[in-house]
Amino acid sequence: MIRGALYSGAFLVTMLLFGLVPSWWALLAVPAAVLIGFAFAAIGLACTTYMRSWVDFDYVNLAIVPLFLFSATFFPITEYAAGLQAVIRVTPLYQGVALVRGLVLGQVEWFMLVHVVYLVVVGLVGLRVASRRIVRLLQP
Repeated sequence: MIRGALYSGAFLVTMLLFGLVPSWWALLAVPAAVLIGFAFAAIGLACTTYMRSWVDFDYVNLAIVPLFLFSATFFPITEYAAGLQAVIRVTPLYQGVALVRGLVLGQVEWFMLVHVVYLVVVGLVGLRVASRRIVRLLQP
């Protein structure tokens, strides 16, 4: 999470130097990126407790690539079919992209709190699953 904060801070400084940040709300993009990192770290930790061997780590790419491609980072979500839009809207990466995009562009709305709550809940659920699984795996 520290590395994520450093990277997001470096990206924000770069965007500032190029004049691509129209609002001071963009400063909140760094904590938002840390929140995204927390949510994905918790999910990743929970998922690793179910892996049987190193070969199972190949399944990580099976989840990450579609999340990356269909997160509305490269194309507006309106470009996708209605059914796919509904699926995309419930993914954690879309929630993070929508949150950071709104902050950087200064388009702050109350609905952005839904993105924050979603990411916090995903992170806490991931930590809960991971902690219960680790306790179960370590006790004889």
